[in-house]
Amino acid sequence: MATKKQFDSFEEMLCGSDLPVLVDFYADWCGPCQMMTPILEQVHSHLRGRLRVVKIDTEKYPQLASQYGIAALPTLVLFKQGQPVDRIEGVVQTPQLVERLKTII
Repeated sequence: MATKKQFDSFEEMLCGSDLPVLVDFYADWCGPCQMMTPILEQVHSHLRGRLRVVKIDTEKYPQLASQYGIAALPTLVLFKQGQPVDRIEGVVQTPQLVERLKTII
């Protein structure tokens, strides 16, 4: 699902994407975050070619979590053209997440 790529900045990655970017803000110690991994893999397969999924570890990048006001984990933030357009906190099952994202992307 996720492809590891290097970017000089988070903003460069967002602005350089030709697709909307769904960012999963998570932490390794977070049980609900771990539950989202297979869900996001399914979402990625349903919306392949229409959406990019990126995982950001809030323990490694606390400045990003702070910048985007991440207070609960997991938090999904959908970015279009580099700007946040939707936010989802907590675990959401695949069908509901796919339907919500389809209405926005």
